[in-house]
Amino acid sequence: MSEHLITRNEFEQLRRVLYQQAGISLADNKQTLVTGRLAKRLRETGHPTYTSYLREVVGGNGRELQIMVDLLSTNETSFFREPKHFDLLRDYVQSRQNRSAPLSAWSAACSSGEEPYTIAMVLMNALGSAAPWDVLATDISTRVLARAQTAHYSLERSRTIPTEYLKKFCLKGVREEAGTFLITPEVAERVRFRHLNLIEPIPDNIGSFDVIFLRNVMIYFDMETKRKIVGALVPRIKRGGYLLVGHSETLNGVTDQLVAERPSSYRKP
Repeated sequence: MSEHLITRNEFEQLRRVLYQQAGISLADNKQTLVTGRLAKRLRETGHPTYTSYLREVVGGNGRELQIMVDLLSTNETSFFREPKHFDLLRDYVQSRQNRSAPLSAWSAACSSGEEPYTIAMVLMNALGSAAPWDVLATDISTRVLARAQTAHYSLERSRTIPTEYLKKFCLKGVREEAGTFLITPEVAERVRFRHLNLIEPIPDNIGSFDVIFLRNVMIYFDMETKRKIVGALVPRIKRGGYLLVGHSETLNGVTDQLVAERPSSYRKP
């Protein structure tokens, strides 16, 4: 079979599985996207139909479930995306009364690493290497986490990094690495990566945070799932800390435990 076409019933079953396992509400018009991203996987695994493939996924094959989630997760990101949030982070750091107190930030949907490394660059620039600070980066996709941990990107991705940060915290590749760059080790080592599904209980040992970035993922969840996720994150925010969502997102109707200070920026009183 040259192409695996998904039937309406199969698409509905896949939507249910994705929602149950990842909390992602796949829109009704995403049938073509599903076919484009999963058809090759069906060929690789030898499944003639989506029905037989889903039977394996829901039958307890955790590895295949993770692969399916990886393939269907959208991972669009960039360095210094929505830069006003990083201005807020810098201002927050500089306004703290106890500048020597440990500071932690969490990139809760870190994708291929551009967001947590941006956070780390801002913190390194503001606090330096001697200060006690760190960045947690989590994502549901093991595929993008593996890529993020390399701290290695195509040079084209550097276009959104301000010149000051580019000179301080990025190393341009030479010879066989030409056309690429690395995040400097002093910055990269401050970021710890961890696989995490936000709709599952958050591990007790994950810690508490001054700022949590939960940007451009809420759009994939229905209201019930948004409330569940934010409800689990709020206790992890230190008093006076922030939860940041994407500029096109809002927490209206999601929680009353945070105060909106500016669009897409919410403070814990």
